[in-house]
Amino acid sequence: MTTELLDRQRPAAGTLFRFATAGSVDDGKSTLVGRLLHDSKAILADQLESVARTSADRGFGGDQGGLDLALLTDGLRAEREQGITIDVAYRYFATDRRTFILADCPGHVQYTRNTVTGASTADAVVVLVDARKGVLEQTRRHLSVVALLRVPHVVVAVNKIDLVGYAEDVFARIEADVRRVAGELGLHDAVSIPVSALAGDNLVERSVHTPWYAGPTLLDLLETLPTTDDKPATAFRFPVQLVLRPQGALAPGLDVGAFRDYRAYAGQIVAGTVRVGDAVTVQTPGQVPRTTTVAGIDAAGRELDEASAPHSVSLRLVDEFDVARGDLIGAAGTLPAPSAELAASLCWLAPRPLRPGTKVLVKHGTATVRALVSAVVGRLDLDTFEAGPAAELELNDIGRASLRLAAPLPLEPYAVHRRTGAFLLIDPQDGSTLAAGMIRNGAEQ
Repeated sequence: MTTELLDRQRPAAGTLFRFATAGSVDDGKSTLVGRLLHDSKAILADQLESVARTSADRGFGGDQGGLDLALLTDGLRAEREQGITIDVAYRYFATDRRTFILADCPGHVQYTRNTVTGASTADAVVVLVDARKGVLEQTRRHLSVVALLRVPHVVVAVNKIDLVGYAEDVFARIEADVRRVAGELGLHDAVSIPVSALAGDNLVERSVHTPWYAGPTLLDLLETLPTTDDKPATAFRFPVQLVLRPQGALAPGLDVGAFRDYRAYAGQIVAGTVRVGDAVTVQTPGQVPRTTTVAGIDAAGRELDEASAPHSVSLRLVDEFDVARGDLIGAAGTLPAPSAELAASLCWLAPRPLRPGTKVLVKHGTATVRALVSAVVGRLDLDTFEAGPAAELELNDIGRASLRLAAPLPLEPYAVHRRTGAFLLIDPQDGSTLAAGMIRNGAEQ
């Protein structure tokens, strides 16, 4: 691998932006992703050669010198054989203005759970719509997921615009439909762009075939949208992942004085900023909160005066509390009172239905507690976007439920803290993930 290619794979200067693609079957998601990678020169020579060979074996023609760009993301053998996307494919690329993490999500209904996974950490979601078909039920489903997950930005790529003769009226009709559906879901800033993933229209370069479109190209928009890290400061939150302390015999020659007394708590800052000297509260599930002061912040062998989300650091505290994995450290006076009653929105991901009385594990941050489903409150109707009554939730359903926790947790609404307001439901028997959950306690009741 040449130095030039290595440099191309390293993150460029500038902000990190995470985005996901979603859409109905055969809307061209993987081709669009492949086009972005290809045109931003983020493909290594051997990858390009492999795609060219596979494309030739398939007899693929097209406008890109015989390249089936979807192969750049459809990496599983089953995906290549069936010509569909099954799992979320993550890709990394960079431009002069920004570094990107891209999640290519599947379009089939049975893989909606994968879309939830890909969109859960995204700064933006690019929803593809086939210009020949318009807004479909799966489009509505994906927009519902985006709204539920409160993804900050929604971009609708009206793909295959070349197959409708670059007709302005077709795009205008779909754009109006998107605006109406998005508005019903509370997505008031959705942006629509006419594109052709195969031909490259309005992806990286502005198309000469759409003189009636005056908006940005897809890449221009992705390079300029603000990230979640650009939001106004929120209260400091730090789920403890690991307790750091001396283990075993010390190496000869070390200054053991301070090292023997070293005790720190490692994890990722999920919200806000912490500084040395800040007052913080330590919340252990089921126990009374304790307040102390930050004595030091360490990262990669260096001492820091302050650190912000999403950096991973180690915190040293003035008081020697019994802090363990699963505890939450937050800015003093900002953590909510722990509660054992959890009201939630759920994306149900398991093949067996969710019914009242089901025993589950709730994984909230780094804490895991036992819980009982006390009620299934309702299910979202994708036609009306209203939550109707339901006795159970089935695979890919989006609904609401109430749970009773074995140990109280500091529950914050997902609308307030996207990271600390999210959780997973896990099967206590086999450890499989049952649902992705968003806390509705308090303001969202």
